[in-house]
Amino acid sequence: MQKVVVIGAGLAGCEAAYTLANNNIEVLLYEMKPHRYSPAHHNENLAELVCSNSLKASRLGSAAGLLKAEMRMMGSLLLECAAECEVPAGGALAVDRDDFAATVTKRIKAHSNITLIREEVTKIPTDVPVIIAAGPLASDDLTQEIMRITNTEYLNFYDAAAPIVEFETIDMTKAFFAARYGRGEDDYINCPMNKEQYDIFYDALVEAERAPTKEFEKINVYEGCMPVEVLASRGRDSARYGPMKPVGLTDPNTDRRPWAVVQLRAENSKGSLYNLVGFQTNLKFPEQKRVFSLIPGLENAEFTRYGVMHRNTFINSPLLTDGRLKLKSNENIRFAGQITGVEGYLESAMTGIVAALDLVAEFSGKEKIKFPETTMTGALLNHTANITTKNYQPMGASIGLLPPLSERIKDKQERYRLVAQRAIDDFEKAL
Repeated sequence: MQKVVVIGAGLAGCEAAYTLANNNIEVLLYEMKPHRYSPAHHNENLAELVCSNSLKASRLGSAAGLLKAEMRMMGSLLLECAAECEVPAGGALAVDRDDFAATVTKRIKAHSNITLIREEVTKIPTDVPVIIAAGPLASDDLTQEIMRITNTEYLNFYDAAAPIVEFETIDMTKAFFAARYGRGEDDYINCPMNKEQYDIFYDALVEAERAPTKEFEKINVYEGCMPVEVLASRGRDSARYGPMKPVGLTDPNTDRRPWAVVQLRAENSKGSLYNLVGFQTNLKFPEQKRVFSLIPGLENAEFTRYGVMHRNTFINSPLLTDGRLKLKSNENIRFAGQITGVEGYLESAMTGIVAALDLVAEFSGKEKIKFPETTMTGALLNHTANITTKNYQPMGASIGLLPPLSERIKDKQERYRLVAQRAIDDFEKAL
């Protein structure tokens, strides 16, 4: 039986291990928890979600929905587990984080072809097939080892996680339930603001004291997970046209559209915890309490977790890999997950499946699956292979990554639906 080492049991690592194991390949899956935790991880189970409990939109005519459909066709373990741990989130797929991690861990441990080894890897083997899925928070020693084998000096950027509050402490006489963007069920709590309230909140937010970052003098923040205070510093209306945009919402207390709104999404299946959507932050904890308590409905909210900023790690994939995540300088080594320069839970997990399927093809002497550029999987792989990129940065799933239709369609929803259907058709042919 063929044997593969997978380093890291996050989303990508678990997908890779499960895909390999289901193809009768023995897997040694390494995970440093619980002996050592990254600054953002706290749960000893595998596939721990950190930044959000949402796996984004479910509808096929969206980038995230399309990627989910493609992953299901590839046999995604994580989407099977997510279906078992789903919590209400309107048109999005969100999960109870603890249940999700426990479910994935159970499935991985139960597979006869997977050996889970709870120890930190500091030396990468180069004489056997390896998938490095260490995630964006690889340990310092492993990061140094990756830098050594890739002969590179820079692997870091930062992103941030949002605060979580207790539902019972939200003042629902001021806040109200409604669908996010007018889609799905009324699963989001909305905290409306008038102009005066927004101005007071905005001034406090941009003037609040931020937590120091000790590791690097220059902080590179990824746009898709930007701290709300950094976004707000770009202009008074930047947050109001970002996460605080009151699209399709009417405040039942005024029968008017709010000037701005803060939305909260269920964090667990019981609905006892809610996270502030789009409110990733690096403010000091007392400042978070002070500033976010200015939000109507959250004046007396109890925070069960404050927002944190943490280091992310990624390689220059176009320069270092062969276009399919294999290291050019050593054909035994592949990368998967956010470390490749894809951004997001689903995107990271997808690369784990692809890296595993490529190995399965190599072991069997078959051709690798050629994912068309019209598919979300193919488009994201193309991003990691784009050697013309001067400043390589993480990229998440986006309909804009896909080539346009041959026919011009004015209606956006219809255009996206047709783009998604084309992708599914092309994906099925490729498999």
